[in-house]
Amino acid sequence: MKITHLTFDKYPLFLAPMDEVTDASFRYVCKHFGADMMFTEFVAADGLIRDAASTVAKMQIYDYERPIGIQIYGHLMEPMIEAARIAEEVAPDVIDINFGCPMRKIAARGAGSGIMREPDKMVEMTSRIVDAVKVPVTVKTRLGWDEDSKIIVELAERLQDTGIAALTIHGRTRAQVYKGEADWTLIGEVKRNPRMKIPIIGNGDVKSPQRAKEMFDRYGVDAIMIGRATYGHPWIFREIKHYIATGELLPDMQVSERVALAKIHLQKSIEVKGERTGVLEMRRHLSNYFKALPDFKETRSKLVTENNPEKVTEILDYIGERWKESA
Repeated sequence: MKITHLTFDKYPLFLAPMDEVTDASFRYVCKHFGADMMFTEFVAADGLIRDAASTVAKMQIYDYERPIGIQIYGHLMEPMIEAARIAEEVAPDVIDINFGCPMRKIAARGAGSGIMREPDKMVEMTSRIVDAVKVPVTVKTRLGWDEDSKIIVELAERLQDTGIAALTIHGRTRAQVYKGEADWTLIGEVKRNPRMKIPIIGNGDVKSPQRAKEMFDRYGVDAIMIGRATYGHPWIFREIKHYIATGELLPDMQVSERVALAKIHLQKSIEVKGERTGVLEMRRHLSNYFKALPDFKETRSKLVTENNPEKVTEILDYIGERWKESA
């Protein structure tokens, strides 16, 4: 499978852009476990234009992460075009347009999946961004605004005609947010459409190796993008690749392995963001690495309130010893 200049082996797996999750330290561990392509946290067009430090920081990428895309979002035409030009200066492999985020604070303004109520504007914005930059442009979107407006099959053709290099489709409407089960039938219909020539990437509810293999086989997508299932479980990429290659499931990762991974992740977070911020922003990840452990409430509380990295490491060592027999 190819996205312009990027070539992937069969069954590629992509890390979805997730705000406050897919920062550089999380991408580091996902790359280690085999993510074939990754995306930054999504970046607000308005923030880029204002040169807001927190927004610009999200675009920090490293050569070892490649191929990597920067995803931008916004509801106004000119700021989105300017944001794409600014993002291009960082030299990502692609610029991805976020037409998929369902969060109220974004969609209510007509950004993210909110723009699906205005498909003509969506197509025009995409076309103008494609024309404005030299780097390949991709799009991530949903089936439609709600159950009565699942427009993705026709919309996919229109987006392709703008010159985008690939299209990612999440199998829910905006109205569903993340409720119910993702419906891949229309994703498959887009992929089977003989007019579609660009890669189609499926997204939504891929939580296991078996599910990933089923989606590839049943719907014929060119790649799968995984989002929420990586949270606290970045090794899912390795699990899926092993299952597709062998038909066998890997054993569950032992607590000792998770402890070692958490230490690496913590150190990378500190390296990228400094000690204070690095520790604070790791809290959301650390507790998720161990969320299935029994009788973990007290230890979890200590883990997510400790500010000293050495003491966090001591707590991690305690977890490794206390639950060493657990998977």
